[in-house]
Amino acid sequence: MRAIDTNVLLRLLVRDDQRQLDTAEKFVGNGAWVSHLVLVETMWVLDAVYARSAAQMGLAVEMLLAHAELTLQDADVVAVALGRFRAHPVLGFSDCLVLQSARKAGHLPLGTFDRQLAKLEGAQRL
Repeated sequence: MRAIDTNVLLRLLVRDDQRQLDTAEKFVGNGAWVSHLVLVETMWVLDAVYARSAAQMGLAVEMLLAHAELTLQDADVVAVALGRFRAHPVLGFSDCLVLQSARKAGHLPLGTFDRQLAKLEGAQRL
């Protein structure tokens, strides 16, 4: 299966360049894989560049999870991270994904200096 980069995923989500959108849709038409890194970079760009709200970013992840042609790396982990992000949007999606990835890998507690993240089960404030 093919994989896509952040800029391709962004075109699919923000749809702000028709030529690139058409190219991206054609590329993923037979399926494409999205890594955690690409997903996190995409969420950062949606927040920092496109000023999307936490609710809009959550909806974007939800749409990606349900996308017929895209396969997200460890979609089960992404889905749980999305739930935690929606419950605690102040954390940011990446923090929720890091914690859930560590949980799935069996590497808890997750040490952090982040006071908000440390409130979640499985995280430990240092």
